[in-house]
Amino acid sequence: MTDAPRADSPGDPATGTADAVTADLTSPELRDAIERTREDVASLHAELVRYGLVVWTGGNVSGRVPGADLFVIKPSGVMYDQLRADNMILCTLDGQVVEGTPGSERSPSSDTAAHAYVYRNMTEVGGVVHTHSPYAVAWAAFGEPIPCVTTAMADEFGGDIPIGPFAIIGDDSIGRGIVETLSGHRSRAVLMKNHGPFTIGRDARDAVKAAVMVEDVARSVHYSRQLGTPAPIEPAAIDSLFNRYQNVYGQEPTGSLT
Repeated sequence: MTDAPRADSPGDPATGTADAVTADLTSPELRDAIERTREDVASLHAELVRYGLVVWTGGNVSGRVPGADLFVIKPSGVMYDQLRADNMILCTLDGQVVEGTPGSERSPSSDTAAHAYVYRNMTEVGGVVHTHSPYAVAWAAFGEPIPCVTTAMADEFGGDIPIGPFAIIGDDSIGRGIVETLSGHRSRAVLMKNHGPFTIGRDARDAVKAAVMVEDVARSVHYSRQLGTPAPIEPAAIDSLFNRYQNVYGQEPTGSLT
């Protein structure tokens, strides 16, 4: 793959170099954060398989290391049942592999530069996911946003799921398209034209949830279109549904049921 531009290139927020990061890896707190992120990212790939969002070795999950200018991503071309915490790859936010760390002898995902660009430019993002889920890819190939015509879609995405520009894999062009399309948008998913869905989240698990949900709504809206023209939801109702789901719905999993 082509390396992402260095973090000090024009227009990109500054990040530390791989050498500087290596020097900091003696911190027990940082080592613990990296290990937790490795374990989360490795295990979350199984969810992509579970929900039928990927085939063979396509697709990837990455997660930002909390409190550090680092992220973890899968190695390129490795089967999902072979992914483990110790073969995930640690990268700086300029997309460079941190040498001497577990997994660094492998090549990272071909989407690494795209993920790195998102992390550099969307500081609130803690996880990025790319899949080739069939219904979402079909919408991407058609080149049309998925219209917000179900309450579940309003809940999760707060409106339409937008189409991003066509971009070639390998450098940060896809990342630029993701950032340009989703900046100022409530959707946590973008359909990169002729390619497929990329999702973002507050952490890797949240981004995986968005990937599962974008395929679900892509399928539902496709089915609806076989019947005719789906009925739109009024913008005020979309706002209300989104606000309720994001701010009121749910509870902590350890909460009492009594």
